[in-house]
Amino acid sequence: MASLSAKTSLIVGAAAAVGASLCCVGPLVLLALGVGGTWIANLTALEPHRPLFVGLTVLFLGLAFRRLYLFPQICMAGARCADPRTAKRQRLTFWIAAVPLLGLLAVPWLAPLFY
Repeated sequence: MASLSAKTSLIVGAAAAVGASLCCVGPLVLLALGVGGTWIANLTALEPHRPLFVGLTVLFLGLAFRRLYLFPQICMAGARCADPRTAKRQRLTFWIAAVPLLGLLAVPWLAPLFY
């Protein structure tokens, strides 16, 4: 099985985090925008699938972390990835993506504090 690149892991992790938070973030955003109605209750239909999305998010963020920190890519001299700035940018991108994604996962526990 081919290993996933750190970029692919981040993208899949982000998609899973968005899926995990749709049931909770979606209604909150719509209510904050002034959209109301009983149909908003139907937006929680993805709640039973939340554990799957949370697991996928953690899995792919973990794979990206593993790829960036534990087993960094070995490059030939002169290749673009041999430049230390490339690894620094990749790690920065990882943290810029990971922190909001983990925040999205925490919404169900933090949301009661806001309403």
